[in-house]
Amino acid sequence: MMVEVRVHPGAGSSRVVKGERLEVWVKERAEKGKANSAVVKAVAEFFSIPSSKVRIVRGHSSRRKLLELDI
Repeated sequence: MMVEVRVHPGAGSSRVVKGERLEVWVKERAEKGKANSAVVKAVAEFFSIPSSKVRIVRGHSSRRKLLELDI
């Protein structure tokens, strides 16, 4: 399953909101892949799947990302 997300790094708290696409707020800053790792973890928790089942397909250095979920 493919999911589009919009990431908000450096937020006060981590959360995921479902709308037209997923909006993901993470505490981590976009430095050295920290925010990407936090996004993978947050989306995995949101869908109740292991983090190993979530992969960033496109947008590694962008706020708009395409994720592949192995559900």
